[in-house]
Amino acid sequence: MTGSKREEPVRLTRIYTRSGDHGETSLGDGSRVGKTDPLIAAIGAVDELNAALGLALAAELPGRLREPLERVQNELFDLGADLSVPPSTESRERLRMEPDRIESLEHLCDDLNAGLEPLKSFVLPGAGEGSARLHLARAICRRAEREVLTAVREREQNSLLGIYLNRLSDLLFICARVAGAGEERLWRPGG
Repeated sequence: MTGSKREEPVRLTRIYTRSGDHGETSLGDGSRVGKTDPLIAAIGAVDELNAALGLALAAELPGRLREPLERVQNELFDLGADLSVPPSTESRERLRMEPDRIESLEHLCDDLNAGLEPLKSFVLPGAGEGSARLHLARAICRRAEREVLTAVREREQNSLLGIYLNRLSDLLFICARVAGAGEERLWRPGG
């Protein structure tokens, strides 16, 4: 992401504003859109994904997963900021997804996957609580990716947003495997 780093990027003194009571909400550039707009659905799905990652981090996870997942939570806020401000908005302070964030996810996928046994079947979620929560976050990530791709098709948006979420879902699958190592259950055709 690019943009200025401020110690206090947001100040909320009152949580309710009443400005959305009639089905509209504001984007980061001040424009108003309906709450059913595909862009708002995408922002909401990214928010839900971030909450699911928080739920996963509240479980017992291998220590080497914590820092990367906490970093991803911050990046998801940046991704939401990128979504909420049209790319045509000129400002050096606007956060934008950059290729280096995707490359970082790819390196992390490679590093974590190197220590895992090769897969010979599909993995059934449920190899411990932390692993199951990461599988849930992965499924939510896939939905967020679909929502973002829908929003990108309907209006000008940063094309890297969907790519980031695609890589993130891969990372979450690998993290779920790391968290469930030794307890994984594999799919067997016909049960």
